[in-house]
Amino acid sequence: MAQLYVTKNNATIGVTNGRIEVKERSGLLRTLPIENIDGITIMGNAQITTQCIGECLRRGISVQYYSSKGAYFGKLSSTKHVNTKRQKAQARLSDNEEFSLALSKRIIKAKINNQTVILRRYQRTSVNEVNEEINAMIYLEKKVDGATSISEVIGYEGNAARLYFKGLNILVKNPDFHFKGRNRQPPRDKFNSMLSLGYSILMNEIFGAIEGRGLNPYFGFLHQDKEKHPTLASDLMEEWRAIIVDSTVMSLVNGFEISEENFFRYENFPGVFIDKDGCNIFINKLEKRLQTTMKYIDYIDYSVSFRRAFDMQALQLCKAIEEKEPTIYQPALIR
Repeated sequence: MAQLYVTKNNATIGVTNGRIEVKERSGLLRTLPIENIDGITIMGNAQITTQCIGECLRRGISVQYYSSKGAYFGKLSSTKHVNTKRQKAQARLSDNEEFSLALSKRIIKAKINNQTVILRRYQRTSVNEVNEEINAMIYLEKKVDGATSISEVIGYEGNAARLYFKGLNILVKNPDFHFKGRNRQPPRDKFNSMLSLGYSILMNEIFGAIEGRGLNPYFGFLHQDKEKHPTLASDLMEEWRAIIVDSTVMSLVNGFEISEENFFRYENFPGVFIDKDGCNIFINKLEKRLQTTMKYIDYIDYSVSFRRAFDMQALQLCKAIEEKEPTIYQPALIR
């Protein structure tokens, strides 16, 4: 199963005889069986027919909308998977400080672990060292265990993130892509422009997995009470950020697969944005990553794709909620 990305502004997305068709005025661009699609992502001003929307809703295929610059607008999704009993239990536990703290610790420890492993991996092929940053992050990961509040956990996570992005910048081989820490809304450099786009796509992948398991994406445990933001999706994407998005960006940059010419600025407007060619390069790389199989989940002894793993992790959270036991949830860990 895959995500269909449409970046052509004048394209029309329709459905004929069980196949999704992407067309331009000049003719057919692409066609594929609808049963092979998890979702459709429209970036720019492509059109989708009412018949295609209806078929997607019937089949539980979500449709995401982004601007041509990668800003997320919203999505269409079916309500066929809503589970009110499960959501009521989720809502009650989201207000349970003990459960939320224990779950948050597990998620953030996994996030910091995965970030340190990514730094180690790229350090092996670099003339630069980031051992100081790695050791400080390991120390912060251990400190998470003793946290007595979610705000304390978030504090450790923030300090680790600053060290991590400092380390990533040191390991960037292409001088055109050096950056100064994480920044967004809008991103102020080329590296952060790709991170923002990648995190937005990852967020929607996780959002779909959460919805598919009947949970409410807006009742979080680590990230709480943020108006109009899917805080549970933010929770569950933390363990995957470095593994999927950051590694994709580093691979593109250090492999010289994307260039400075793929980014632009608007006059009298802050921010750096990726152009259509760069967007296609990035999306193709990220999609290959999402379809890659791995063994980063300890409770199974076989390989699954990253996209399949999102669904399995959402199901693990369902079990943790139903049993009121946060230790049931086992975040993905790389080594």
